[in-house]
Amino acid sequence: MSVIETRLAELGVTLPDAPAPAANYVPFVQTGNLVHVSGQISANADGMIKGKLGADMDVEAGAAAARACAVSLLAQLKAACGGDIDRLVRVVKLVGFVNSTPDFGDQPKVINGASDFMVAALGDKGRHARSAVSAASLPFGVAVEIEGIFEIA
Repeated sequence: MSVIETRLAELGVTLPDAPAPAANYVPFVQTGNLVHVSGQISANADGMIKGKLGADMDVEAGAAAARACAVSLLAQLKAACGGDIDRLVRVVKLVGFVNSTPDFGDQPKVINGASDFMVAALGDKGRHARSAVSAASLPFGVAVEIEGIFEIA
């Protein structure tokens, strides 16, 4: 088992198979030593995590949805690395979209679910630049979607 997957296991996380794209795009693109991973929607073993922050979902549940996105991002990264996720040098940037009401302003607290997970799982390699923005709606009614840029060796 890889160093990163061992740390994930300590956190109770096993990377799933990388989710297939839902439309006409690729799940990731590598250019040079950067891997750009397409937006990953909030989903877990039970299915899609749906909801609207500020209406029917609270910040804690939104952060859990963002964490689920982060797990999917790492699954895509593992696929991009031919199965060797230890090729990761660092997480460069995450861009998080939060399905939220117009008056909801805690998007950063929601996306912290992904950011905190990346640091817990990857240590300093997980520290990254980030954006956290509101969206009037997201595909399939999911609560969160996050895309990422990763540097690999």
